[in-house]
Amino acid sequence: MNGSGASAPGPFRVCGVRLDRVSTTPLDALPIEQLRTRTSAKWALYPEDVLPLFVAEMDFPLAPAVAEALHAAVERGDTGYSAHGNGIAEAFAGFAARRLGWDVDPGRVRTTCDVMMGAAELLRAVTEPGDAVVVTPPVYPPFFAVHEESRTEAVRVPLVRAGEGWELDLEAIDAAFAAGAKAMLLCNPHNPTGTVHSRETLAELARIAERRGAWIVSDEIHWPLTRPGATFTPFLDAAPAAAEVGFALASASKAFNLAGLKCAQIVTASAEPARIVRALPDEVEWRTSIFGAIAGRAAYESGEPWLDALLARLDLNRALLVDLLADHVPEARYAPGDAGFLAWVDFAGLGWGDEPSARILREARVALNPGTTFGDEGRGHARINFGTSPEILADAVERIGRLRA
Repeated sequence: MNGSGASAPGPFRVCGVRLDRVSTTPLDALPIEQLRTRTSAKWALYPEDVLPLFVAEMDFPLAPAVAEALHAAVERGDTGYSAHGNGIAEAFAGFAARRLGWDVDPGRVRTTCDVMMGAAELLRAVTEPGDAVVVTPPVYPPFFAVHEESRTEAVRVPLVRAGEGWELDLEAIDAAFAAGAKAMLLCNPHNPTGTVHSRETLAELARIAERRGAWIVSDEIHWPLTRPGATFTPFLDAAPAAAEVGFALASASKAFNLAGLKCAQIVTASAEPARIVRALPDEVEWRTSIFGAIAGRAAYESGEPWLDALLARLDLNRALLVDLLADHVPEARYAPGDAGFLAWVDFAGLGWGDEPSARILREARVALNPGTTFGDEGRGHARINFGTSPEILADAVERIGRLRA
């Protein structure tokens, strides 16, 4: 009781989640009425009666530092070509040092348009046409599509279950390299499972690649979204061998919702990979958007308070999704990952076929990513984007739950 005789208020909750468990005030999503005025794919692709929880866009306002930097660029008419020496390399290195304790040499950071363009160019640089490249499904669909551009062939080495989570099948990856695969596309953290690979796993992968004469191209676009309490290890920092056989691809685009602005970083940590990146065509860097470089630099230099508030919201939403599925779709299986805002959900227990997202869209009017686009291992699964408000997430899962009746 307090001094007035009234009961002291309990902890404030959002959809049943206690906010006193979160050290940073969570970021709020924009109202749905405002989101529906957006012209990006997430909100423009489907009719207004559909709740879009598919493509990897979030529903939050821009980080103030990013918005201010972009407004200032428009005011000064700064809409030309992005110049080498635009400060993004130094900004990324500082961000990596503060967030990870990772010592990145800015002189070994080069920009390009986006992560998958960087992946295609790197694969072309380290393979010959027709060479095999390891991919680890279920995995981000462009990991399959990129081979048409890079003139390589995907060799599928699926993730394996590890308790409630997933891990790389190092023995099978070693066998694929022994059979002639020349490179691997690593998803670190993994999309769609949210797996944050351990330092030990990445170190052993690096040693295998070094022994087999293979290259590792590591897509690390989701690393700033590693949840509080989990530890992300950059591949290049996992072991001395990793620096010799690896390339990292990074961007502010996922963490700060900047996908349309087109700027990614190609990072190396030793002489030979750096030489390969320097030898890439000049056009690789010219494709960088000046708005992407301006926004990315602002995000890396001044966006961390906003990022911490976002991480607090995503942690709440991750827990909320567990509870919502348990309450409304108890047959679904979901093991939360340690990074990102994407949930890999197994709906097979409901008997809705290989592609449950089709029925969910048709009858519940909720758009999810179809599981089979992530590989055959995605049968019966769908990917849910929880980078939104608790209210939208709850509405979506409740709609799905009503299909069980």
